[in-house]
Amino acid sequence: GVQHGARQGQSKGVKMFSRLAAVIVALAASALAFQAPVSQTTSGRTAPLEAFNTELGVQPPLGFFDPLGLLADADQERFDRLRFVEVKHGRI
Repeated sequence: GVQHGARQGQSKGVKMFSRLAAVIVALAASALAFQAPVSQTTSGRTAPLEAFNTELGVQPPLGFFDPLGLLADADQERFDRLRFVEVKHGRI
């Protein structure tokens, strides 16, 4: 009787604690998803990006948009190849 009731109370407490911990972990994970990414130095990336600012499709305020840095150290030949593939697959 009395011991069985005490075990159920502990069991409910453990379940509630587990749920609370899961909610806290979920909230922390969602908060980290909206955290600003760690900024990288742009000194090596600005020159090539500025070289492509006159290409078709460059629009203000972003200018040339290369979020993955695929053209960070690319030349005009590499840019033309990637642009050809984008046009071929209908993304431009």
